[in-house]
Amino acid sequence: MPFAVYVLGLAVFAQGTSEFMLSGLVSGIATDLGVSIPAAGLLTSGFAVGMVIGAPLMALFSRNWPRRRALLVFLGAFIAVHVVGAVTTSYPLLLATRVVGALANAGFWAVALVTAVALVAPEARARATSVVVGGVTVACVAGVPAGAVLGEQWGWRAAFWAVALVSVPAVLAVARAVPDAVPEESGTTGVREELRAPTGARLLVTLGAMALVQGATFCAFSYLEPLVTGVTGLGAGWVPVVLALFGVGSFVGVTLAGRLPEARTDALIAAGMAALAIGWAVLGLAASNAVAVTVLVLLQGILAFGTGTALISRVFLLAAGAPSLAGAFATAAFNVGGALGPWLGGLAIGAGYGFRAPLWVSGLLMALALGAAGALSAMRRVGGPYPRGESTQETEISGS
Repeated sequence: MPFAVYVLGLAVFAQGTSEFMLSGLVSGIATDLGVSIPAAGLLTSGFAVGMVIGAPLMALFSRNWPRRRALLVFLGAFIAVHVVGAVTTSYPLLLATRVVGALANAGFWAVALVTAVALVAPEARARATSVVVGGVTVACVAGVPAGAVLGEQWGWRAAFWAVALVSVPAVLAVARAVPDAVPEESGTTGVREELRAPTGARLLVTLGAMALVQGATFCAFSYLEPLVTGVTGLGAGWVPVVLALFGVGSFVGVTLAGRLPEARTDALIAAGMAALAIGWAVLGLAASNAVAVTVLVLLQGILAFGTGTALISRVFLLAAGAPSLAGAFATAAFNVGGALGPWLGGLAIGAGYGFRAPLWVSGLLMALALGAAGALSAMRRVGGPYPRGESTQETEISGS
């Protein structure tokens, strides 16, 4: 695996910490800025909306830039908005910095995924994807709990400053390790041809399933802090521990998915979706039991990110005709879920259903994802194997 791929994972770690850290800071932000907890949760949705919009726009905007220059520009903008976010006393301005930061993050993600895949042989693409996505899981293991500790000790602004500082080494590493040119340059395919790529039915259904899986994940994850303190009855000091458990699980899930043979990817997606649907429902029932919560949070982290990584690999396979935008498609779908989940969870809490409600919403979203998986399985039976001559012997997404 080229060293540059690991460098991209390092940069994603810094950005992933920012994307997820609010799950341990919502109460502090709400109190400090005088807004409700659902409003503070919408900062996560605002970031995700910026990612959704920014992924294709930034990928097209930087399409003809040298890869290293694009990555450095996006990282520089990301650092700048976090400095602004750390000093502002205005909720609207903080929300705006989240959106702008997400645009930069989206651009980085789109370029980083395409670059990582282009730097390795075809048979190593799933592993390269897992290394980049693994930066997010390391953020969940270390960055997000550390942000929660900083927020507990010195206030939520300290976490924003920490993200900006951690991003500086990533800038230096990208500048030294990532080449400007990679084996598969984006200029070989026209913009119009790439924009037509997401019109394929199987790709659209795969992206929809991915959005639903991530929506379920973000819905539950964004409100773990009030769940742990308000329902499970654990003290605030346990919040970083629970968040770290989810992060450990997510790292394990990404690692396993990256090493799974290509022929088993669809089986992983099917089994992962079914287990996630059951797991969120069981967690909702057992939320008052501390032991059950800690075990289930770990397992759900494994399933959520293992399934999500497998779906990203499928997007790259189905979007073979869009070398520049394949990463943007995956990033956008990932963050449609990131926007939808916290919003729906906040609506459920705001409606008076309590802090267990996001878990029930997550279970419902997974049921919809299973329906999408069934539709994709039916399409494969009619349409034949995946592009690039993928084996027709591969296990169907339904697991049959």
